[in-house]
Parts: sequence; structure tokens; C-alpha cells
Amino acid sequence: MKRKIGYAWRLREVMAEHRVFTATELVPLLRERGIELSASQVHRLVSGTPERMSLQVMAALCDILCCTPADLVVTTAENAGVRKTATGDRPTTPGVAKLRPRPARILPDA
Repeated sequence: MKRKIGYAWRLREVMAEHRVFTATELVPLLRERGIELSASQVHRLVSGTPERMSLQVMAALCDILCCTPADLVVTTAENAGVRKTATGDRPTTPGVAKLRPRPARILPDA
């Protein structure tokens, strides 16, 4: 059975728990740990859900916020529903075979 996976990025919530309310407050804290990100990059990190991130940045965020990666990223996994096909739902129409196209015959010129 297929599984559907996902994740939730909780950086903003963890920041609020530690009384860090804006992305601009993170910039100098990250810089102290050797992470050089612009204010707009940090803003995207805080306001959006990143698809990929450096482990150095993750480690710095965990150090700043005194948390673990599991606090920042909550994963989910659930069974994906099986799609049903409509092949068995169609009513049969009598004479359907008569509606099928016949192959063309090409005759030589006379």
C-alpha cells in the first residue's frame, strides 16, 4: 500500500515560545554562529515552509532556540487511499460491437 508523507514547519511557533517574534531578530543570532543569510532569506525561512535546508542552518536554529530538529519539523505519514476505477460502473449498451471502426481497404487504381 502506498503511503502519503508530509511535514509541518514549526519555526515561527518555536520562535514565539522563546520570545523571538521577528525574522530580523534571527539575523544577528545566526551571524554569531557563522550563518550569513540576508534578511529576506531569513524572512522566507520563517514565513514559508522550506523544501531543503542546510544542516548548518538547522543546527544553528536549534542552538538559538534550545530545541531539537524534531521540534522544528513535525512529520506525518498515512496510508494513501486506493483510487477506484469506473470500469465496472458503466452500463452495457447492446450493439456496441457494431460501433467499432472497420479497417480500411486500399484498392489499386483501375
